[in-house]
Amino acid sequence: MSTLPSNVQSATQPPTITSIEDVQGRADSRRIPINKVGIKEVYHPVRVKDRSRGEQHTVASFNMYVALPHHFKGTHMSRFVEILHGNEREISVESFREILIEMTRRLDAQSGHIEMEFPYFVMKKAPVSGVESLMNYKASLIGEFHGGEPELWLKVVVAVTSLCPCSKGISDYGAHNQRSHITIKARIDGHMWLEELIDIAEQEASCEVYGILKRPDEKFVTERAYDNPKFVEDIVRDVAVRMNDEARVLAYVVEAENFESIHNHSAYALIEHNKTAEPVQGD
Repeated sequence: MSTLPSNVQSATQPPTITSIEDVQGRADSRRIPINKVGIKEVYHPVRVKDRSRGEQHTVASFNMYVALPHHFKGTHMSRFVEILHGNEREISVESFREILIEMTRRLDAQSGHIEMEFPYFVMKKAPVSGVESLMNYKASLIGEFHGGEPELWLKVVVAVTSLCPCSKGISDYGAHNQRSHITIKARIDGHMWLEELIDIAEQEASCEVYGILKRPDEKFVTERAYDNPKFVEDIVRDVAVRMNDEARVLAYVVEAENFESIHNHSAYALIEHNKTAEPVQGD
């Protein structure tokens, strides 16, 4: 019987596991910590709670980072993907929180950060005809873990119509309007529907936008915007008022960007506020 040379591995024999140096675990002498290190744009199926239908299934892009102390050379990149794929096939809001905690602890980090961005769909009815169409929104769950406690942020980007008050005020007829994006990012305490943030953005714009409009609907939205002109400054302030009145919102960032129809630039405004840092009454 012939035998294989000692340096040739049999096709049926599993490879021998040998000890391999952990290069990332080497010490680093530069003494410079890294705020975020990890992976970006990993796609994974997710389940998201839906106010009207219970839940919807979509696909999210994940960014996953941890803080790296100054004495470590690198982090273990493969562990991020292992953590993501080691959970249920479709990640939910509930498991998102646990993944954030697991990632931070498994990588021996003081803080962790996960962004889960996904398309979110809402069925909308046209304002006059009632014809239904799906509207898509860019939504995100953002998790921060530091000091032993997870923080959860919701974020939505909502397309709306804005009409210029100045144009209306100086024109004998007509006024320029444009499609705009309102972005709301809110740190929440308790449950909040994504649709609640979407509703606030659409209600504080000059008018909503829709997937399908019939002629009576088009007349309605045109006149609605004309009767409700707003600068970007008006939009962010009006949304901020709503955020201030919402007890479940602990902090927020509100942005408005108008993709101007008569300029080759956008108009932009931002308000950022941490309600937990407000002084106590009487102090």
